[in-house]
Amino acid sequence: MFHVKQSKELIHRKQCPICGHPDFSGYLQSKDYFLSQEDFAIECCDSCGFIFTNPIPRKEELGAYYDSEDYLSHTANKKSPIAWLYNMLRNQNISKKFKLITSYHQMGSMLDIGCGTAEVLAHFKKNQWEVSGVEPNEPARAFAQQQHHLDIFEESQLDQWPDEKFDIISLWHVMEHVLDLDERMKQLSRLLKKRGFLFVAVPNIDSPDAKQYGKYWAGLDVPRHLYHFSKSSMESLLKKYNFELIESLPMTFDAYYVSLLSETYLGNKFPYPKAFMKGWSSNRMAKESNDYSSMIFVAKKAN
Repeated sequence: MFHVKQSKELIHRKQCPICGHPDFSGYLQSKDYFLSQEDFAIECCDSCGFIFTNPIPRKEELGAYYDSEDYLSHTANKKSPIAWLYNMLRNQNISKKFKLITSYHQMGSMLDIGCGTAEVLAHFKKNQWEVSGVEPNEPARAFAQQQHHLDIFEESQLDQWPDEKFDIISLWHVMEHVLDLDERMKQLSRLLKKRGFLFVAVPNIDSPDAKQYGKYWAGLDVPRHLYHFSKSSMESLLKKYNFELIESLPMTFDAYYVSLLSETYLGNKFPYPKAFMKGWSSNRMAKESNDYSSMIFVAKKAN
């Protein structure tokens, strides 16, 4: 149950989070279908085209929008059909993430920001990597520490580590949640070694399933998702902080999971057949444009 009533004084962004332009246009009106059922506006920068939720809840209220036993990224043992599917896809994705990262850097130090219950880090640790995690959710941190015996820190630790500490930094479906993009990007640039690599996965607002579902698209996930990235806006963000985009890769499983959630938001009582077809169709259409439901962006520090 949602316990915190939305503040009457939402925070209105006065500048685009990427280019700083002060003028925006309405892009979409959506709703927090997952938890609060509150309405939120999504706007588009008139200059660079970046899309973001605006206005947003105050910082001290944002945590309440994650306060649910059904928030799957912080839940390892749920047994509902959707949770089962989430966990199955997560386990397959862990192997793919390991293969991808080791294709760029075979062994070294890794920081996973927003690591949740830290299954990704546990897999890397088993393969002899030096791993660290950051996770703001206290129960998820505790689970990771107890279950996997890992060092998982609060976000304040990002300012405590020395410069150029990590070979790899990853943010899997985390960047869209970060309240202060400028601060986070500066932290990433400082902590990554000169020959290190950055891996960022986010939902793609330009994907076929995003366009098909519109305001019901689960990838919007307002107000937890503060930004709604495209390939071009992610490249602009990386470039602003002296990162060079190397590769943009699909996360094909996400189309099925996001379509399943989107069908439930539409009120479909038996969403599985339609969600499967929509996910398959989205991936098929995305082959030409490389605009999949979720994308992984691989970057390095520019010279």
